[in-house]
Amino acid sequence: MPPLTPAVRMGVSIALAVGVYGISFGALSVAAGLSIAQTIALSALMFTGGSQFAFVGVVGGGGSFPAALAASSLLGLRNGVYGVGLDGMLHPRGLAKVLYAHLTIDESMATASAQDSVDEQRRGFFTAGVGVFITWNLFTALGAFVGAGVDAKQFGLDGAAVAAFAGLLWPRLKDADAWATAALCGVVTALLVPAVPPGIPIVVAGGVAFALASWQHRRSA
Repeated sequence: MPPLTPAVRMGVSIALAVGVYGISFGALSVAAGLSIAQTIALSALMFTGGSQFAFVGVVGGGGSFPAALAASSLLGLRNGVYGVGLDGMLHPRGLAKVLYAHLTIDESMATASAQDSVDEQRRGFFTAGVGVFITWNLFTALGAFVGAGVDAKQFGLDGAAVAAFAGLLWPRLKDADAWATAALCGVVTALLVPAVPPGIPIVVAGGVAFALASWQHRRSA
């Protein structure tokens, strides 16, 4: 059992706080039309909250599976960026890279980056990563079973995926560039909704956001 160092305590607290949110994902996923088994599998295999909410949001809105997959993949690109940083920080080797990659999420990256020594960074990464994986999947299953027993429209769950996704976005709007990106993507989405099939607007808006963020990064560099 790892010692209760600051990194371990931080990872455990984050895992407990974030994991509970899996209840909402489980309920929203079932309300969007996925089965309990599909919902549980999505959390275990995709395992990145923002991408999962994007996936069920597109499906719940009538979008196709390819559109849902494209939208969730665009949001998952940030985990690839995290992976580059973690590779230089923790230096995983061989098949261990597969485990590191699956546990690379916002919370494990943040916990590891907040530590000063390599040992503490590794403890923080695994405590947060494994902890969130366990709690997120447990509460996803609970939410799916609860959601399967209620009327989605009666309780407003059919539209809650959009609200949940907006809740994930709001804390990231910390500067003018972020607000400009969100506003532009909102305009693009609104213009495309009446003109293209469901699910396509969020994919296009995600591409616009990625292109704009890349341009902003090059400008600041």
